[in-house]
Amino acid sequence: MSMVQVMTQSQGRAGADRTPFYGGRVPDDIKKMVKSLDAVDKAAFRKLLQVALASFEKDVPEEDFSSLASGKMTMDVLRCIFAGILTILRLAFRAPPLSLKSEAFKLDLKELKIPAELISDLNKAVFSSRREALDDAAIARRVRLPQLQSFRWRVDVSISTSSLNRTMEPSILVEMTLSDGRVSTFEVPVAKFHELRYNVAYVLKEMDSLEQRNILKLQD
Repeated sequence: MSMVQVMTQSQGRAGADRTPFYGGRVPDDIKKMVKSLDAVDKAAFRKLLQVALASFEKDVPEEDFSSLASGKMTMDVLRCIFAGILTILRLAFRAPPLSLKSEAFKLDLKELKIPAELISDLNKAVFSSRREALDDAAIARRVRLPQLQSFRWRVDVSISTSSLNRTMEPSILVEMTLSDGRVSTFEVPVAKFHELRYNVAYVLKEMDSLEQRNILKLQD
């Protein structure tokens, strides 16, 4: 199939020349949410949206929306819709502000077959004045691995070993202190150190090459 045919087939399809905020594949939580939207009214959806936004700043118990359960709005339905809203917010907040525009976001939600009145609520939540505070809260609450606090090294020379009387082989002794207080000490042969140095330099060079590509540059 030629490029012309691809472009022809994509004409009329919104967002054909860009990637939606959720990526190339619709997450399962969003698919399940869309199928369950008929079971909730607008007021219940707004309440779930408020609870989802609050969850970025603090732990939210299920009781905060369990009172909405009635008739078709069972707890299973409410959990399903809450999970979908939370996934939409997380994916939207993950995108840099300059790369995700309000109109594009609404268009993506429309393609997911979300009702227009609910799209308006989601759009206001993502592009509200609270965005910066929510981003800061999410960063503060995220699960992170220990960070490198200090890095010390020295060169040792083994004069002899249990198997050889004289080796005179240098090695690098490394001590790393992590932010959780753990201290790790290990020995690196010179050959492995040079291999590490080469690979780090190679990765940095590849990253620099990628950053020069226009497709990775943010545009207004």
